[in-house]
Amino acid sequence: MHVIGTAGHVDHGKSTLVAALTGIHPDRLKEEQEREMTIDLGFAWMKLPGGESVGIVDVPGHRDFIENMLAGVGGIDAALFVIAADEGVMPQTREHLAILDLLQVQSGVVALTKTDLTPDADWVDLMEEEVRGALQGSVLENARVVRVSARQRTGLDELRQALAECLERTQPRPDYGRPRLPIDRVFSIAGFGTVVTGTLMDGTFKVGDEVEVLPLRKRGRIRGLQTHKQKEEAAAPGSRTAVNVSGIDLTEVMRGNVLAHPGKYHPTQRIDLHFRLLKDVAAPLSHNSEVKLFLGASETVGRVRLLGVEQLQPGEQGWLQLELRDPVVAVRGDHYILRRPSPGETLGGGMVIDPSPKSRHKRFDPEILRQLESLRQGSPADVLLQASLALGIAPISQVVVRSRLEKEQAEPAIVELLESRQWVQLESGAVKAGSDLLVAPAGPWDALTAKALQELEAFHKVYPLRSGMPREALKSRLKLVPRIFSAAVRQWVDQNLLVEQGPVLARTGFAVQFTQQQKEKVAALMQRFESSPAAPPALKDCQLEVGEEVLNVLMERGDLVQVGEDVLFRKSDYDRMVQAVLDHLKAHGTLTVAEFRDLFQTSRKYALALLEHLDAKRITIRDGDYRKLFK
Repeated sequence: MHVIGTAGHVDHGKSTLVAALTGIHPDRLKEEQEREMTIDLGFAWMKLPGGESVGIVDVPGHRDFIENMLAGVGGIDAALFVIAADEGVMPQTREHLAILDLLQVQSGVVALTKTDLTPDADWVDLMEEEVRGALQGSVLENARVVRVSARQRTGLDELRQALAECLERTQPRPDYGRPRLPIDRVFSIAGFGTVVTGTLMDGTFKVGDEVEVLPLRKRGRIRGLQTHKQKEEAAAPGSRTAVNVSGIDLTEVMRGNVLAHPGKYHPTQRIDLHFRLLKDVAAPLSHNSEVKLFLGASETVGRVRLLGVEQLQPGEQGWLQLELRDPVVAVRGDHYILRRPSPGETLGGGMVIDPSPKSRHKRFDPEILRQLESLRQGSPADVLLQASLALGIAPISQVVVRSRLEKEQAEPAIVELLESRQWVQLESGAVKAGSDLLVAPAGPWDALTAKALQELEAFHKVYPLRSGMPREALKSRLKLVPRIFSAAVRQWVDQNLLVEQGPVLARTGFAVQFTQQQKEKVAALMQRFESSPAAPPALKDCQLEVGEEVLNVLMERGDLVQVGEDVLFRKSDYDRMVQAVLDHLKAHGTLTVAEFRDLFQTSRKYALALLEHLDAKRITIRDGDYRKLFK
């Protein structure tokens, strides 16, 4: 499915030609028909000789309505460039041509209209020569020129054939699985509610899909879809689409908003741009200038931050970071136009390089300029790496979507990044463009690793008697979501950088070391256990003697075993008593608390604590007053 956009000077016959081709007059406003001038966007459609149904966006040609024109040309696949044979190339002809060039419209056909109003064939030949001269160096340089008269209906079949051949050479709109519809018209239909229209990009809409209007983040659901007034269950990328949305009021939507699946796009008020200043503008572009941005169907005001220079001279190219008044939805690779607000003048345009840079760039930082250039002209691996750097640790599929690389380009680039160790794969599995596996750029990953080790080292210094830092504490310090943190920990353990001990983490090689004073207190305590193995000191007594943290170390490393709330045994004594209980049960079948007490010459307190501990571990089971082996 393709969309054609008209372009050309006012009163050169664009709307009349569209009506002749399609049978649909695109001037839908009463004022437009009375003035015989397109003021706002008009829409029509037709079937080409090969049977393809194509949409047509008819744009105004008058300089007073140039900004309405810009709302319509962002989503077109080819241009129907209209020049009247009785007037030739005019000011808005050149301006529209410059805009098509800046937007990198893939192809087009030139319609030399009103041939019936020219003096003779020689005049038409002269006009065609003038037109071809004006097209030199533009995206339409090699466009076919077709002579037509809409009123006499001559040349229309040839024009349709030329458009069909033009579109055959045009690449179809890719499906990235995340549709967006820049809204260029909003209206309501009684009994149906809100309807929005636009050219669908980057994915497919289906009836029943949940959607949101950006930047409002107002959610609704698709009740119906139409393409060229035909009901559809699904709308494909590149189609002129009308979407009936439930749950969203007419007053909540406006031209320039974007309809998308929830969570797929994030509005931004800061974008990085590659920019070309037109050679015939009235003045240079200076740092901090105020401009109007036209992106998709949106229009907003922004302030220019020139990178690397103080000014751009007419005809020069450079880098801009644009700070916007209103949020927009942008994707790397989108084309845009900048205009001077007053007096109104098209300045130039270019391509979106980074739709959501994390911060304001240092204006004269050569590394920033290098990164931007890599994004613009780099290899697929360079583009993928820059997208990864923007996202941080993320699933491969998200990085590919942000890069806007096609699968065939992305997958070799993924392999290259992994083999060159510019990427770190954090989860195991098959590596593909659509994979959900986490990857991290090497630089940020190394920085994260260093920070994790520093945090652990600092913890060990502050708490030398603790076996390690709680996992949750480290996760919080690193500000990582659970999935990424777990994947990172697995990597660090596999690399032998840290040790995982249950709920705590420690640097590899870390071991609790007692001071000499602490060693002496521990020795004295263990002597008390040795002198009374079956009736040792209570937990609270132990805490008073050596301190709570030292006692925790003794229990964590297994020197002491806690069997009750206030009962501890030395590990060797605990093992001996457990074995004695097992031997007794094997020989006699049962054991009472009193028998245990007598067996070890201890008190009921210790006997009951150990037996309940063995019950909990399913070594024994209680049957009335007796213990038996757990089966």
